[in-house]
Amino acid sequence: MKVGFIGLGAVGAKLAGTLARNGIDLTVHDLDKSRIDILREQGAKAGDDPASIMRACDIVITSLPSPVASQSVLEDLLPEIRPGKIWIEMSTTDADAIRAQAQAVQAMGGQAADCPVSGGCHRAATGNIAIFAGCDRSTFDAVLPVLTHMGRRVLHTGEVGSASVLKVMTNYLATVHLGALCEAMTTMAAHGMDLAVTYEAIKASSGNSFVHETESQLILSGNRDVDFTLDLVLKDIGLFQALADARNVPLELSPKLIEIVKDAQARYGARAQSDRLIERLEEATGLSITAPGFPTELIDDEPEERGAEVVRAVSL
Repeated sequence: MKVGFIGLGAVGAKLAGTLARNGIDLTVHDLDKSRIDILREQGAKAGDDPASIMRACDIVITSLPSPVASQSVLEDLLPEIRPGKIWIEMSTTDADAIRAQAQAVQAMGGQAADCPVSGGCHRAATGNIAIFAGCDRSTFDAVLPVLTHMGRRVLHTGEVGSASVLKVMTNYLATVHLGALCEAMTTMAAHGMDLAVTYEAIKASSGNSFVHETESQLILSGNRDVDFTLDLVLKDIGLFQALADARNVPLELSPKLIEIVKDAQARYGARAQSDRLIERLEEATGLSITAPGFPTELIDDEPEERGAEVVRAVSL
């Protein structure tokens, strides 16, 4: 099976690298030629453009920074889609947009799957990230062998669009956790608590989360480079707010969170790392939310192995 991968950003490059490392016949493309060169060194081939990649491959995966970018690339892919071709969208995108895009793919005789990932760049690098897959069952069965090279846990979420809805929710929750952790650790520092002890207390308690076990370490080390920028955070939490607005759900935390992220952008720049949210509170209090002994980069210590489908509980 020949696979194409378009979009070699922070996550996409690592997902593509996992495919190349596992011997997949892979062709890649990105607007940044240096990123293509890195993947070529890992065994991938360089594609000239999206259309030629779709023409040559059985499955084409896109991992792009915005719904607008996804639509632009899909318009290049569509003329080359025919029966037997599959498009996998791994970007975090708008659910309504992916449904319309999938219909366009299906109208050309192809199949489409909505497959965003969750778990951080460090797990994308080792093939241990989680993948949500929104598509019909026959398409899921066709793409599962490829997905299990990139992800440890693959969840079939239902029809196209369902995966994007769930992914936006998880990114919203991650940002809520990050904001709460910034407030919690700053308040503990203000009371003179040892921040290394604070970290362990949270980790051992009901207040623990995936975000704490990863991003809190980068905050405390002072590095604060989680490889995820504030503009992407704002896009994701904005998509979640739009989901709520579409069904008249009166959210209270979400609007405040959007306000906080916009303020951080104004201070540090739209492309600043998301963990720099802590610096708003450091500036306000004069405290340094750091502690010795914490890593400056995240390393996935879970052994890499082939993934599998997550079996869902049956909904009656």
